[in-house]
Amino acid sequence: MEMFVIKGGKPLRGTIEVRGAKNAVFPVLAATILTKKDCVIDNLPLIEDVFRMLEILESMGATIVWQRKRRILVNTAKLNPSLMKRETVLRLRGSVLFLGPLLARFGKVSLPQPGGDIIGARPIDTHLDAFLQLGAKVRKNKTGVSLNLERPSKGGEVVLNEFSVTGTCNTLLFAAHLSSPVLLKIADQDYQTQELVSVLQSMGAAIRQLSPHVFEVQGKKNLRGFHHTLSYDPIEAATFILLAIGTKGTVLVKNVEVRYLDLFFKRLKEAGAKVKIGNKKKGFAHVRVLPAKSIRIEHIQSFIYPGIASDLQNAFGVLATQAQGSTLLHDPLYESRLKYLEELNKMGAQIYIADPHRAIINGPTQLQGTDLGTFDIRGGAALLMAALIAKGRSTINNIYQIDRGYERIEERLQKLGARIKRVTQA
Repeated sequence: MEMFVIKGGKPLRGTIEVRGAKNAVFPVLAATILTKKDCVIDNLPLIEDVFRMLEILESMGATIVWQRKRRILVNTAKLNPSLMKRETVLRLRGSVLFLGPLLARFGKVSLPQPGGDIIGARPIDTHLDAFLQLGAKVRKNKTGVSLNLERPSKGGEVVLNEFSVTGTCNTLLFAAHLSSPVLLKIADQDYQTQELVSVLQSMGAAIRQLSPHVFEVQGKKNLRGFHHTLSYDPIEAATFILLAIGTKGTVLVKNVEVRYLDLFFKRLKEAGAKVKIGNKKKGFAHVRVLPAKSIRIEHIQSFIYPGIASDLQNAFGVLATQAQGSTLLHDPLYESRLKYLEELNKMGAQIYIADPHRAIINGPTQLQGTDLGTFDIRGGAALLMAALIAKGRSTINNIYQIDRGYERIEERLQKLGARIKRVTQA
């Protein structure tokens, strides 16, 4: 078991680069199942969740060749879903995206209940309902789900039950392999969805966005392979920016996908943060953060794209402990995503948790180092941020959760002057 030991209270200074988009990797990897041709994916983040997705693909017989440090070739011509390493599926939520392409290619699929973060109920009913609308037969039990196509799907209209990122991607993956058109409504439009659409189009599927949250998909059976370079991770970029603000640092964050962060930057400007966006190039830019005398955040609500991502709510919650006055924090999407606030209170924060979705944070407060535990990827990153802001020594346990989403985070932060080290517990 490993943990982080951190001595906080020091402003961060220097340059940090953003890696490839974690949440965009999963649907792009799943898309390789739709073709027997070679697929090349570049700019991979070297994180635990990506390694586990590759492990699942390899267990089914996929060939994976590392062409360079962050580029792989994937070929699924000899895929056999019955060989799937089911215990690995239980470790990450992203594995749910294998449902759509496996059902499309083989006409049936059996998958255990995907694992992942402890952030509240995350049922896959929206996914299953979409497949039902497209003609699939669904059988659920306590351990997993099985889907069958008794006859080829005739396509048609699909109305999702909610704005689900993975539900949208799963439906797109299935529809891209059909010869009949599909009209998908109540579709998510976040960066990972946009990235998947780009990949599926390059494979030969005709996908049009008819209006906000509506896609028209004309798929085909014989899809091509692809060569795709992943975008940079907007969640990681925004987390680094908030970390720099919270520590009153002077930090240059490179490769920020500003096109996905319009409201994020507007909130920072309103708060009084000193953030300078450099020249944009292909949608991304370098962002410089300078120390601000004080900041004030009245209200942060996470919501579907183009709102503030729920994955950023945690880091905003930590920043609110350093802001002037009271901040209302509202996450309507997940009922257990505020659990990290209890850890912040242990550090001396003044937080009132009104209900599972709302909290009031009073600041500024001097956080004190202490022993902390993590429940999920983003909560872990937020507690890491809190420890770097805090006075004194902190330890963070269960750092596998952080490793799932952030590549060698301690080494990258050390280059900014952070006093952090990874320690193996006896």
